[in-house]
Amino acid sequence: MPASITVRAPAKVNLQLSVGPPRADGFHELATVFQAVNLCDEIVARENPGGGIRLTMSGEGAEDLPTDEDNLAHRAALLLAEALDVPADVDLHIHKAIPIAGGMAGGSADAAGTLLACDALWRGGSTREELTDLAAALGSDVPFGLHGGNAIGTGRGERLTSVLSRGRFSWVFALADDGLSTPAVYSECDRLREGRSVPDPYVSDMLMQALGAGDAELLGRALLWFWLAKILRAKSTCALRANRPSKSV
Repeated sequence: MPASITVRAPAKVNLQLSVGPPRADGFHELATVFQAVNLCDEIVARENPGGGIRLTMSGEGAEDLPTDEDNLAHRAALLLAEALDVPADVDLHIHKAIPIAGGMAGGSADAAGTLLACDALWRGGSTREELTDLAAALGSDVPFGLHGGNAIGTGRGERLTSVLSRGRFSWVFALADDGLSTPAVYSECDRLREGRSVPDPYVSDMLMQALGAGDAELLGRALLWFWLAKILRAKSTCALRANRPSKSV
């Protein structure tokens, strides 16, 4: 058994997030376009015979994160140990560089990296499909942490289709002082769309064309038009509501 395994886990951005109506299970049907970016957490897995799962963290916002079962990486190690039928003994250290609660899936990236690191440390020999199934059980964004590159996510985001992308794209990220809770964001989305007919989620053709061509300028226009269409649709709905005659009593 190797003494330690190190994995670098990249952040992601959603180039598009098209949200359908709520499903019966409480999730939303999505069509999203993921892109991995070169901003990575580092996960180191070391032998810890008989010591259980020990998780320590350093770096970006580490002091605010749990190191017990409430941490997704901790749960990933435990889930993999159960799947492999091996003792859940590992010393994990995660150095954070991905901003917390910034929509960049840092926790999901750590969970995906933990699956890879522990599978190698324990010589599990798991297939990509087996690890992806475990990742989907942990969270909607975790499978993309294993996939990387560019992909379309459907379902609740866990069903992935690879996307052809050429060239190199450089991003500037502006981060708010306070993060946003994913459940709170979806709840607000549902509130704003209450009483409206919500269309099925879709992927922008212009966005796919931009990625395939490696055209940064076209990609920028695709992002602008997607969100502009969302804003105009929301404003149109508000105007219709405002002009709707009140019912007589």
